Amino acid sequence: MMRTACPLLALLLAACEGGDVGPAAPVEPAGNSELSSPADALETDAVDDAPASARFTLGTHYRRLSPTQPTSSSPDRVEVAALFAYALPDAYALEAALDRWRARLPGWISFVRIPVVRNDLERLHARAYYAAEQIGRADALHAALYRELHVVGNPLDSRGAIADVFARAGVPAAQFDAAFDAYEVHARVRRAEELTRRYRIDAAPAIVVNGKYTTTAALAGGPDALFALVDFLADAERSER
Repeated sequence: MMRTACPLLALLLAACEGGDVGPAAPVEPAGNSELSSPADALETDAVDDAPASARFTLGTHYRRLSPTQPTSSSPDRVEVAALFAYALPDAYALEAALDRWRARLPGWISFVRIPVVRNDLERLHARAYYAAEQIGRADALHAALYRELHVVGNPLDSRGAIADVFARAGVPAAQFDAAFDAYEVHARVRRAEELTRRYRIDAAPAIVVNGKYTTTAALAGGPDALFALVDFLADAERSER
C-alpha cells in the first residue's frame, strides 16, 4: 500500500513546496497517413462472413484481411488491385490473362496496379512504374519494362537502365528525370511499400479485392480460376453496398 501511495505523496509535497509539476508531455502521433495504424493487417480464415460459393473456399482459394484495408478508389466502386514485381517471371506470365480480364471490366470495378516493394530493386522498379504513371503512359511503359526484363534480359538494376527504356519509348530525358524525382512518385512508392506489408504479400503476383480479400493464381488454381474468383469476390462486395 505504501509503495503505491509514494508517487502521489511526492507530487503533493512538490506542490506544497511551490514545485511546478506541469502537464504531461504530449504524445506524438505515429503519423497522419490513412495507413499508419494498425501497423499490419492480420489474416484470418474465419468463414462466418465469407461469401457463399460452391467453387471457392475461404482459407483455401483466398484469404480475408482483418481489418479491411483502405482503398484509393471512390466508395461507390469495388477496387481490384493487382500487385506485381517486374523481376518475377510469374508476374510477367500473368500479364496476358490480366489484360484479357481488364478488357471486359464493368464500370463499377476500379482497377489499380500496385508494385510490390520488399527490397531496393523492387523500390527502384516501383519508382519506374509510378514515373510512367506520372508521365501518363503507364500501360505502354509497363509493358516495355516487362519486355526489357524478361525478353531482352536486362535486369534494370540502375536508374540509367530504366531511363534508356523510357528514352526508346520516346520520353525525353528531362521529362523522365522530372517524373522519376517527383515528390508524388516518392510518396506513392512509400505507400506501395506500406501496402505490401499490410496485405502481407509473400508471393507475387497477387490480387487484392476491395482491401478485403487476397489471392494468387497458385491459390485459386491457375490464371483462369483466379479471375473467376476475382469476379465472384467483386460481385459479393458490390452486393453488400
